[in-house]
Amino acid sequence: MPHTSDISALPILDLSLLDGSDSQRQRFLADLRHAARDVGFFYLTGHGIDADLLRQVQDHARQFFALPDSEKIAVGMINSPHFRGYNRAASEITRGKPDQREQFDLGAEREVLPLNPHSPLWARLQGPNQWPGSLPQIKPLLLDWQQAMTQMSLRLLRAFAEALSLPPNAFDRLYGDKPNEHIKLMRYPGQSSEASNQGVGAHKDSGFLSFLLQDQQAGLQVEIEEGRWIDALPRDNTLVVNIGELLELATNGYLRATVHRVQSPPEGVERLSIAFFLGAQLDAVVPLYPLPSVLLREARGPASDPHNPLLRDVGWNYLKGRLRSHPDVAQRFYADALIPHTLKALSA
Repeated sequence: MPHTSDISALPILDLSLLDGSDSQRQRFLADLRHAARDVGFFYLTGHGIDADLLRQVQDHARQFFALPDSEKIAVGMINSPHFRGYNRAASEITRGKPDQREQFDLGAEREVLPLNPHSPLWARLQGPNQWPGSLPQIKPLLLDWQQAMTQMSLRLLRAFAEALSLPPNAFDRLYGDKPNEHIKLMRYPGQSSEASNQGVGAHKDSGFLSFLLQDQQAGLQVEIEEGRWIDALPRDNTLVVNIGELLELATNGYLRATVHRVQSPPEGVERLSIAFFLGAQLDAVVPLYPLPSVLLREARGPASDPHNPLLRDVGWNYLKGRLRSHPDVAQRFYADALIPHTLKALSA
């Protein structure tokens, strides 16, 4: 990989090379390691997700956002202690400012965990999704896509383990049978030149791996070096992949969780994107993995935001992010987590 000052576009990796010749496989693993360390973002081709399924997911996302406001509000996130459901534009906060996008959040479709007075606060995060009654086909479709993405992303994660000279199943125990699967449907309405262009403010993703399905409208930008941003322009038949903070933490900063943002489209234009986030089980604790010395010498240590520090306890780390991003849901369902000593413990 070139030095970051020479990078003007995201690298492109072909996952199908894992099934190629030994030389193709080794080249893919080397390219994967370098892309994830030097950039933290890349385009993924050969991912094996059916193109028709991807089109259907995009079509149904558009149908959802075209519903009357009353139907979307009926499945509002404010109804869910699990942070699932719909948010109007400017409802989610990034770095203290509202994001100009409307969105629909989904997670793994699981039963509510039994709770008692000693249950950790993050145990409230598990539970069912909300689904719009007038689009009954969207539930099986998105859950099918969620499972297809989970299988593909776990395959890629095992390739990461191999690229880092770890056992291929090194990360498996963090996931077990309950990975933290998160889908986000997002619509970015066009903004006038006088309005805020913060589609999403600059941030890092908090999980392990993130995958983005873009439409044809540009907007995603990656901070390749401090203060220098490049466009992650849409490319046909690709997913944009980026490293999350927990994978950076697990590799002592050898892999890079990169700051990124979305610029709002111009007035009269909209942008649709659909994200899948793979996270570990809520009760997992992320260890520091024993990388070989040749890689450890290049590890930079995790770059934690002092105002939003990383936690190795997955459930607490995820909850912390949700409380910051959705203060209305936090106030309704997690008022006991907002008292000063609890907030201090979450950041300790």
